[in-house]
Amino acid sequence: MKSIVVIFTFFLLVSAPASGTEIWKQKTENPDFIHRSIKKITDVMVHDIYSPPVASRIYAYVTIAGYEAAIHGNQQYVSLAGQLHGLDPVPKPDGTISYTLASVHAMLSVGKSLVISEEKIEAFQVLLLKEFKRSGMPEEVFEKSMLYGKKCADHILAWAGKDNYKQTRSYPKYEVDDDEQTWKPTPPAYMRAVEPHWNKIRTFILDSAQQFKPSPATPFSSDKNSAFYKEALEVYYTGRKLTPDQKEQASFWDCNPFKMNVKGHVMFATKKISPGGHWINITRIVCKKANAGFIKSAEAYAFVSIALADGFISCWDEKYRSNVIRPETFINEHIDADWVPLLQTPPFPEYTSGHSVISTTSAIVLTKLFGENFSFADSTEVEFGLPVRRFKSFKLAADEAAISRFYGGIHYMPAIRNGRLEGRKLGHFIAGKLITRKGTRPVTASLPAKPGSGKTL
Repeated sequence: MKSIVVIFTFFLLVSAPASGTEIWKQKTENPDFIHRSIKKITDVMVHDIYSPPVASRIYAYVTIAGYEAAIHGNQQYVSLAGQLHGLDPVPKPDGTISYTLASVHAMLSVGKSLVISEEKIEAFQVLLLKEFKRSGMPEEVFEKSMLYGKKCADHILAWAGKDNYKQTRSYPKYEVDDDEQTWKPTPPAYMRAVEPHWNKIRTFILDSAQQFKPSPATPFSSDKNSAFYKEALEVYYTGRKLTPDQKEQASFWDCNPFKMNVKGHVMFATKKISPGGHWINITRIVCKKANAGFIKSAEAYAFVSIALADGFISCWDEKYRSNVIRPETFINEHIDADWVPLLQTPPFPEYTSGHSVISTTSAIVLTKLFGENFSFADSTEVEFGLPVRRFKSFKLAADEAAISRFYGGIHYMPAIRNGRLEGRKLGHFIAGKLITRKGTRPVTASLPAKPGSGKTL
């Protein structure tokens, strides 16, 4: 008889409805809130047109704010304060709060401060906050969560204000010279050089922009027997016999935030996601497939964003040091005046390949978080009219992103090979130094000893 009573009592306990607190927590502790918030910020950046380096900076501060606001709800995670240059601990929360609400409010508040179309984020935020209120969250908890999210956002924005970004806005513009070996603006828009002083931006975890300075670029020469000329010929001949899949790879990873189209006398621009935005979207896809909770998703976004931000600082440092001429300019001058690359040439020097650097770095940190051979379907470009591409690992995706720039006709092979090596060093350094969880040590991904050997990253 006693056993029957015990069983009956247990049944009543497990079948009893959740308390009010449990109900609103169940409704709001949902990683979809962070995924939707990041996607909205991405959409706004596409609309506003941010260069790849600037977009990476925005992602970094947005996601760090979200992570720092979220971690106090889980003692397993640790702050990035003291690990990232100049970042002091954010204020601690007071009383019962929703860390999900605080986190997305911090992210969206930082996002609004760093983009032009802040009203678009504001409109999204209003609707999102209504969802939190409808969850049954007590008004006091809602207000405290909002207040804490704002404190975290203000803290991160104050830190961001000291990274030298504002000062670089008034630095001298890139001066085009008559030296035949230096980068020149390319058709059809002949846009000015993008962010020639980006190496002056404060790094996040790298010791300096020059920490992983790549090998020197191939010396310029128009001599037909020179290595540089042969590298240009390789781009030229490859571009003339691309397979359909190679063309698809190039288009899929194009990620040109501002492509100028010319039809007769009409010129119009199309806008797309940035290279960093593509990897941020991959992060979202992966988090969802892995069924990552809110805090792990916040961790993944922050980790990848930091890798992207430092990756662009490192890459841009080399671009404006070596100042290598683009294939389009060299080939038109010395090989074929009518040759046009498959992809539109981006407005900055050639060496090293930004995609190769940041894709390799992103692949390493994602492998650290989600493991080797994590297969996924990348649907990032579907909204831009391109089909889904499937990858068996982050390394293979990064490998394709890197070589796609060669197929696109906008990089010589050394920029791909040495860009991958630069990204590899960056990725291992970041994955090995940045700690987000107590009692654990980062485990870096394994890559081949000789990048560019034809094997996977």
